[in-house]
Order: sequence, then C-alpha cells, then structure tokens
Amino acid sequence: MDLIIGAGISGLSYAAATGNDYQIIEAEDQIGGYCKTIYKDGFVWDYSGHFFHFQHPELRDYVMQRISSDEMLTVQKHTQILYKDRHVDFPFQMNIHQLEQEEFIDCLYDLFAIPEGASSDTFKQMLYAKFGRSIAEKFLIPYNSKLYATDLDRLDVDAMGRFFPYADKEQIVRNFRHPEGKSYNATFLYPKEGCIRIVNSVASHVDMSRVSLGERLISIDPEKHTAVTNKRTVHYDRLVSSMPLPRLLALCGIDYDKGIYTWNKVLVFNLGFDAKGPEKRNCWMYIPESKYVFYRVGFYDNIIGQDRMSLYVEIGFGKDQLVGEIDGLLQRTLDNLHAAGIVTDQKLVAEHHVLMDPAYVHITKQSEVDKKEKMEMLAQKDIYSIGRYGAWKYCSLEDNMHDAFTLAEKIK
Repeated sequence: MDLIIGAGISGLSYAAATGNDYQIIEAEDQIGGYCKTIYKDGFVWDYSGHFFHFQHPELRDYVMQRISSDEMLTVQKHTQILYKDRHVDFPFQMNIHQLEQEEFIDCLYDLFAIPEGASSDTFKQMLYAKFGRSIAEKFLIPYNSKLYATDLDRLDVDAMGRFFPYADKEQIVRNFRHPEGKSYNATFLYPKEGCIRIVNSVASHVDMSRVSLGERLISIDPEKHTAVTNKRTVHYDRLVSSMPLPRLLALCGIDYDKGIYTWNKVLVFNLGFDAKGPEKRNCWMYIPESKYVFYRVGFYDNIIGQDRMSLYVEIGFGKDQLVGEIDGLLQRTLDNLHAAGIVTDQKLVAEHHVLMDPAYVHITKQSEVDKKEKMEMLAQKDIYSIGRYGAWKYCSLEDNMHDAFTLAEKIK
C-alpha cells in the first residue's frame, strides 16, 4: 500500500495516476493544499495567484476532461512594473527604453560595459554579470530581495530555473523597436471559479473514500515502514510525501543541517472593493520599491472580468521574521495601495488573508547537494518526496502534476 502524505495537487496527482493501493492523509480539513479558493461576498480568491500555463498538452487535456470549456478562461497575460510612479512593461530588462532618458542611458551603458568574465557564482552576481549594474539595482535586485526576503548572494545562480526571464543584449536592443512579447506564459488558463476547480478535476480521478482529512503525521519509522498519526499507526509499502523536505527528514529521524534549508513566508491579502479601480488591463503588477510593503499586486477583476476591483496583495517575510499584527499590516497595505494609485476612492467591502509558510524555498548550492543526497537515502527506504516543497524547488503546479505522474509510472 502507498501512503500519500498531503492532499494538494502533488499528492492527488500521484493517487490519480498510481495503479497501486493507496491511502492519503491530509492534516487540513479540506483538499487542495495552497490551491484553495475562497468565495466571499461575490468575490473569488485563491490563497494566492495560481495561473495555469500548460507546457504539456497531455496534462492540459487530462485536467480539461472534467472541466467544461465555458468554465475555463484563456487570458492574454499583461503585466507591468510600478517603477517610480510610472508603468514599465515586464520584464524590466527588455523594456528599459520606457524609462526616463537618463535612466535609460544608464541602463544601456551599464549593459554594454559589463566586464568580460564577470563572476556569476550566486543569483545576485548573475544579475550584475548578465544585465549590468543599473538594470540589476533599479529592479532585479530590489524586487527579488522583497520576494525572497533574503540576501540574493545566498541563492544559487539557477534559483528560478526557466521562470527567470533571461535576455541577451541583442534581444534587449531589438525589443526597443520590435517588442517580442514572449514569455513562458504569454497566455494562461484560469477557471472562473478559482484554482480549486483544477484541484477538483484531478481529485475526480481519486477514490475519495481513501482520503482521510484532519489526520496529522507525527512520526515515521523508515525501517519498519510505519507512520504514526494523531489517529492511528499505518503500515505502508511505499510512502509518497509532498510536505516540506526538512519536515519529512525530521519526522523520519534523519539528521540534517537546518541552516541549509531556508525559505520565505508570504502574507497574502485578498481584498474586494465596491467599484472598479483605475487599473483595467494588468493581470498583476510588480512593485520593487521599498516604500511599498508589498512586492506584487494581482487583479482578479481583470482576469475573471468583474465590475468590482478584486486584488491579491503579497508581502514577503523571512522564515524567522515576525509578521506582526494583521490589522496594522492591512491598514498599511491599504495606505500603500492609495499612495501607488492602485486604489483611489473605492471602498473596501471584503477581506481575507492567509500566511503561506513556507512560500518560496531558497535554492542554494548547499541545499541542492544535500537534497540530492537525502532524497537518494529516502528512496532506498521506499520514501519519495515530491512537489514544490517536497522536492525543494521552484516550479509550477503543472510541474508538480508531471513529477507525480512520472513517479507513479516509475513505481507502479
């Protein structure tokens, strides 16, 4: 029997694909993990922005088997950066020609003045080496520092993998006259009823009688193949976990260097207003300046097509940083939204918030080496760790599904 820890998209996908007998335990009282959707006063909010840009047609078709075409929106992505009270198209490095003349010249000069053989051993060094001082310091470093809530010199060069919008000098200059408008998710799919609709589509392939909600894992004995929960002791043949890798190691009694595995927390405010705001096109905006508490603001009303402004607002914190009093943070967020011109005279009529902990894992050279070693050790004991947090990587929901299906086929 396969014991699956977690009923998020990874655990459900594995269960849907495996031919083995299985049991899922989930600590929360509902499925979905971070892909839950909240319905409040006519607003549709996810825990945070989850948008689907399928790279694997077979996975898209699998999800769409149980979703009618009129339930799913195909959205043309439009995103900008709020930079010094002006809007610059994303990605910043491809659109420096939209800056004030002096700043544009600074960026262009520094781009072509990058010294040969510039060091790029860390994420921050890579930003300097590929884009020059001005582009790095005007947007890439301040924005990613707010997002990751850490010193970017700690992160691996490839910390964001394919999700980082790389561009060479020729592409940047060519974009001045002929905007490419290309990215890995130029369009995306989004269900009108929120991302839980994707989860429910996958879950429709799962025997829900084998899903136990409100059951929390307490310990694992890798030698005896047993897991103790707050309800029972389970004997398993294989254990498939999507919980954060460090937590899995601790529950298995495996020693590891806690300093290697770090992450940030993200506080998400979902905010509903009584009227449409001034922003009528962007799906989301990036906010690099430190005078604003948030690093990204998304517009559900523009994505779904609603006549009232509906926002998700993301604020990053270090893993050991205290979040503080929520009401005070909400008021500061509202003040900042007004100062940024995102909210004008609209009245807040509905609010929801959630703290995602962990949110983004910090991928470092040390964590990559240790992760490989620990996951090989676990696999020898018939324990497999998958998902964004289980595999300790930067990835999409589609990646989680793909990895779960691949593992299920491997050990079927």
